[in-house]
This record gives sequence, structure tokens and C-alpha cells, in this order.
Amino acid sequence: MKRIKKIAKRFVSGLLILVILLVVLISMRQNLKFEAPYPDVRASSDSNVINRGRHIVFSQAHCADCHSKQNADSLLELGIEPALSGGRLFDVGIAKIYTPNLTSDSVYGLGRRTDGEIARVIRYGVHANGNAVLNFMGFANMSDDDLTAVVSYLRTQKPVHEPVPSPEYSMMGKTVKAFLIKPVGPSHAVEKHIKPDSSIAYGEYIVTSTTNCAGCHTKRDLSGKFTGPLMAGGNNVEGLISPNLTPDSSSRIFGWSEQTFIERMRLGKINPASPMPWNSFKRMTDLELKAIYRYLKSIPAAKTPAVDE
Repeated sequence: MKRIKKIAKRFVSGLLILVILLVVLISMRQNLKFEAPYPDVRASSDSNVINRGRHIVFSQAHCADCHSKQNADSLLELGIEPALSGGRLFDVGIAKIYTPNLTSDSVYGLGRRTDGEIARVIRYGVHANGNAVLNFMGFANMSDDDLTAVVSYLRTQKPVHEPVPSPEYSMMGKTVKAFLIKPVGPSHAVEKHIKPDSSIAYGEYIVTSTTNCAGCHTKRDLSGKFTGPLMAGGNNVEGLISPNLTPDSSSRIFGWSEQTFIERMRLGKINPASPMPWNSFKRMTDLELKAIYRYLKSIPAAKTPAVDE
């Protein structure tokens, strides 16, 4: 009996040491530095380039939905550009994340960042200090021209001198950050220019490179890695399960015509609880919406994944 107690005591002591070592290791890996190239992007003062960036920011990329606490839809309908001053809270369970200030403020915003630093965090997910950012945006494959347009527009945002709270991680969140969070760069060679049209190819570009549709409509794990069929839904996003958008009969848009799809997108947000940026997406052009519809109809059909949340 004494021997058993002695063994048990050693086991508990050893386990405690391992836990302490793990906690120390997790703590040491909270600010890992990563290398990534700086895209050759320079902000332009050309009004056409800035207008293209404004369109992407307030429609396809839906930046205001995350980076503004104002009623962006109402302001834009009045011809007023909302301030992308950040500060919106995303409670993702393992962490409380606050969106950054994207205005030109030189203390809290992008005024302190170079064009290359802004472009790098969008394309490679590496912050100016070398830390990896959580893979929320999914714009890594954005073309050089569109990335230039976005950076050019962001430079025109009036400064808002407003700090944003630092993220708060639970112990599980710190563990995920220490071992699973890594930069996510382009999945293929990035195009310099992509011509907007109503083709399937352009629809694929919008869905996978400028709207981040797959980020919500494709099943992912805690690290952000895709684990389910493309666009088949199944993610728990702010308490709602993202629907299937493939051509399968279980799809939310199964049987929809192209015109029905466009008309629904134009309606904007109907369900107040929906996390989808409806009011940004309704500002896309008919050509862009046609391209998205045609692409969604072209991808492999997949059943909606079983949901166990």
C-alpha cells in the first residue's frame, strides 16, 4: 500500500511538472514572429483607383461590417462614408477579438503603417510586428490591382483618434495561438489584374478572394483551417449555422434562378440576427452578383455537413 501511494505521489508530481512546463511553453509562444514578403504595393492618388478601392471596401470586402461601429448602411445611403475606426468585439469562444482601427490616424490607425505593411497583413496575415493575425479576412488571393486600390482608399479615411482594446484569450485560446495560429498566404500565384465580368472565373475570384464567403460557408476548425466541403456550410457563426450554397438539393439556394439570387441579395439584411454582411453585399453590381451565382452553380454539390454544436 505504501508503495502504491509512493508511485501515485510521484505520478501526481510528474504530472504537475508537465503542466507547469506546458503553461510556460504556451506563455513563451504568445508572440511568435513570422517572416513574409512585403507586396510591391504603393497607394495611388488616381481617383479611379481610389473609387475602385472604395467599392471593394464597402461591398465585396464588407470592411465596414467589422471595422465600423456606426450604422454604415444608413450613412452610405446618405452619401456619407462610415469611419473604419474598429473596436467591434468578436467573441469567438476562445478569445475576445477587437477589430483594428483602419483610419489614417497616426497613433491608433494606419497612419503609422507603410503601404507595404498594410498590404502584407492583408495578403500574408503578418502584422507589422511580425505576429500572425487570426485568419478572419481571407483576402490573400486578392489581385495586385485590387490590393493597391484598397490600400489607396484606406489612405483617404479621415483619422479617428481612438484606441482599440487588446485581444483577450482564454487558456484554450492561448494554447491555440501558441501552436496552431500561423500566417495564411496566397493559395496560388496572385494575379496582377483581373477583369471584372460575369464569368464563372470572376465569380470564383470574388467568392474566394474578395468576399471571404468560404470563411463562413465552409466548415473550419479552431485554427481556421478548412475541414469541410467547399461552400457546404455548417459553421456556427455568432450562434447561427451557415447554410449550404453548393448545387446540392440541401442547398439554401437550390432551385434559385440567377434573377432570384440577385433580387435576394439586393434586399439586404432581413433577419437582424444574421451575421452575414447582407447590406454590404447588396451594393455589389449586377455583373458581380451574376458571376457569383454562376460560380456557385459550377462547384461540386455537397450535402450540408452534420452539425453537432
